[in-house]
Amino acid sequence: MSGSELGGGPEDLEPLGRGLVDLRRRALQELASVRIFSDQFLTKFLWARDLDVELSLKLLLNYQRWRRESPEISRCLSPSSVLGLLNTTYHAVLPQRDHSGSRVLIYRIGQWDPKDWLAFQVFSVSLMTSEIISMETETQTQGLKAIFDLQGWSLGHALQVNPSLARKISSVLSDSFPLKVRGIHLVNEPMFFRPVFAMIRPFLPDKIRKRIHMHGADFQDTLSDFFSPSVLPPEYGGEGPGIEGVCQAWTNQLLQSEKLLQQIATHPTGDITIPPEDCWISETVEAEQLLEG
Repeated sequence: MSGSELGGGPEDLEPLGRGLVDLRRRALQELASVRIFSDQFLTKFLWARDLDVELSLKLLLNYQRWRRESPEISRCLSPSSVLGLLNTTYHAVLPQRDHSGSRVLIYRIGQWDPKDWLAFQVFSVSLMTSEIISMETETQTQGLKAIFDLQGWSLGHALQVNPSLARKISSVLSDSFPLKVRGIHLVNEPMFFRPVFAMIRPFLPDKIRKRIHMHGADFQDTLSDFFSPSVLPPEYGGEGPGIEGVCQAWTNQLLQSEKLLQQIATHPTGDITIPPEDCWISETVEAEQLLEG
C-alpha cells in the first residue's frame, strides 16, 4: 500500500509502518474474536492519536465497545432512512477546508422537527458523515471543526436529549471515534440551551471543553476569527457557496455512500476497505461544481 493511501508524507511512513505492526498485534490480542484488521482501518486510529500506539489502541477498543453497546445507533447508518431530515437542509460538509486543512461541518438544529425525528436518528446523521470523512487522508491528520446553528432550539428538542443519550454523544465526541475534533462552534444558542449543554459538559474531556466556542447571535463577527470568508456560506458571514446548495450536495454524497455505510453498520468491526477508484467524488471537483453553481 502506498504512502498516499496510508496517509501522511514520506517522512511519516516509517513511524506509521511501525505503528501499524504494533497496533495490529496488540488489537488482535485484546479482541480474541477478531482475526484481521486492514492497514486502511488501523491508519484512521493511528492518525487520530498522532501515531501514539497506546492511545490508538484505547481509541480502537472504545470504538468497538461503543458499536457493541449502542446498536440502536451504530447500526442505523442508512441515509435514505433519514432523507426527509436531510432534505430540510439540516446538515452539510463544506466543500472547502479551513486554513489548517480541517473539514468543516454545519448542523442547523432549527431544521430538525422533534415531532418527526428522534434524537438518535438525528445523531445518526453525524455518525454517517463521520464514517465517510474518517476515510479521507487529510481529515485523518487535520481533523474536523463543527458549527452548530441553534436557532430554533425548543423545549421539544431539549426533552429528547436525556442523560443516557448525552453520555453516548459525549463518548463518541471524546474518545470513541477515529477523528480529531479541532473545534466546536455554537451560534444562535438560546439561554434555555444551556441546561442541556450543562448535562453534556461533564462527560467531555478537558481538551474538548477548551475547544467549544459560544458565539451567540452576533456570530458573524466572531466566526471570522476562526474561519476565512472563502470557507463559510454567506448565511454565516462568508463568501462560499450558499448553505442550501452545500446541504444538498452533501445529502447526495451520503446517498451515494448508502451501500458503504450499510456495510460498515453490519460488519463486526466496521473494517471496510475502499479501493481508491471506488471513493466518492473528489473534494476538488465537488468544490468547483458548487462554486460554478
